[in-house]
Parts: sequence; structure tokens; C-alpha cells
Amino acid sequence: MKILLATDGSEHSENAARFLFRFKLTMDDEITVLHAIGWIPFQEDIESLYRNIAFLRKEVAGKILDSAVDILKPLPARMSTAIGEGFADKAIMDAAAASGADLIAMGARGLKGFGAFLLGSVTRAVASRSTKPVLVVKGAQGAAPEKLKILLATDGSDSALATADLLAVLPLPPDTTIKLVNVTWSAVSDVPERYIIEVDELVREEIARAREKEYIASGKLLEAARARLAKFKDISGETRIGDPAAEILAEADQFGADLIAMGCRGLRGIRGMMGSVSRRVLDHAKCSVLLGRMCGE
Repeated sequence: MKILLATDGSEHSENAARFLFRFKLTMDDEITVLHAIGWIPFQEDIESLYRNIAFLRKEVAGKILDSAVDILKPLPARMSTAIGEGFADKAIMDAAAASGADLIAMGARGLKGFGAFLLGSVTRAVASRSTKPVLVVKGAQGAAPEKLKILLATDGSDSALATADLLAVLPLPPDTTIKLVNVTWSAVSDVPERYIIEVDELVREEIARAREKEYIASGKLLEAARARLAKFKDISGETRIGDPAAEILAEADQFGADLIAMGCRGLRGIRGMMGSVSRRVLDHAKCSVLLGRMCGE
């Protein structure tokens, strides 16, 4: 497994580094630590100032990389560092492509983020446009991680199944707990239950038959994902009805998930963009999020 860890020296980047301890990495695995030096627009009369700032940034870059490497030293994986220049999101994606990375790992937000769980513009851009899977780490990561709990949201799409395949090849501990969830938007999801019970018997029977078919179809989607995760012993499934993003987030909270894994485009994805479901989950999740097959792929 080749992992590109993008760092900007922030606490959030360092949390991304610490999350990698939750993987069962070996000497066959490789981590490339990348710091991207962004461009600063300037006018000719301040060109000398720009040169000084650029020099300072390059000097600081080494210290930023050293800090991340120090965190990762206990891991048995092979380690290398790299510096990219230009627009940070493009530099990260270019480096991932050049190194043949299987996964990009980065913090939830950069130095200019606001709020505990908001994404920085660089993280959002990489998550939206990368052709590689992206792990966005949120929250503080302890030194002695407990048993990893992963919620895999599946809608049966190619990107969801590819995410299941990704979990199957990631160097995850064998005791990892996997919870599968499929959210179905029922034909009567927006009708309050108290009104349904007031309709006549024939309509109630039709609603019951429709819901039974929805649960059967959902069960098949869960089994398709489960079949790809046969190496995990502790695995269960759940069908929820309602708004997909809201139900995924609610299930993650109830399950106590450390990581939500899902395809990037959701149910109505547009090529080249994150779908509304994955975007909302990424924005509002309290835990880390793994986006599987990227939209540009």
C-alpha cells in the first residue's frame, strides 16, 4: 500500500499522520509525506518581498516535513518526503499520481479553516477532484488507538462497491468492526406515520408491500457489499429509510464510528463533482471520512 500524506504543519495534518497508526502497516507499505508550497500573487514592486517569503516557505517546509516524519517514525512502513510547488490541491494530486499512491491522507482543514469540523479549501478541492481515494481525518487521534469501527455506506453503485473493495485491501487490523448501512428513500418517506395509519386498509397494504420490496432490495445491496468484505469477521448490516446523508450521519453517531467509508458521488453524482450525499457527509461528519473511487476516475 502506497500512502501520500499531505501536511501543512497544522494540528489537523498531524492528526492525519496519527490516524495512520490505526492501519496495520508493514515494511511492504510506503508513506510519502508531502508539503505543498502555494504560490503567492505579487506585483513587480514587491517582487523582492515575494522572493524572501518564498525562501522562508522553503526553509519552513523542511521543518514541517520533519515534524510529520517524527510522528510516523514508530511505523514499520518505508518513509520518504517531497515538496510540491504551485496550487496546493493540484500539487497534492500530481504528487499522488506521480508516486502511484493508492490513498491520499490529509487533515480535515488547513491553516485557514474555521470551526472544528469545517473543511479547508485545499482538502475540499482534493476530495472533490482527485482520481485517488482520499482519507479526510477529523478530530484528535490518541496515541493508543482502540478497536477501529468503520461504517460503510453503500447504495449499490460502482463507486460504493469500489469503496468496499478498497476496505478489503487496506492494511486494516483483523479485529476491525464493519457496519454496513444502506439508506433507501421510500416512496412514502415524506409522509408522517400518524397520517399513514389514518388511510384506508387497501392503501396501508400497498404501503406495506412497497416497504417490504424496499427492504428486500436493500438487503441485496448489503449482501453484495458484505461479500467483498469476507476477510472481516465482525460485520453487520442495517437498512435505514429517509434522507441518505442525514441517516448515514445518524448511524455513524449511533454506531460510534471512527471512520465513514463511502463512494464519492452518492446517488445522483455528476462526473467531476462530489455528489450531494458525499459532500454533506464529508462536511458534517464528526468522525473521519474515506472517499473511495473518485469522481474523475
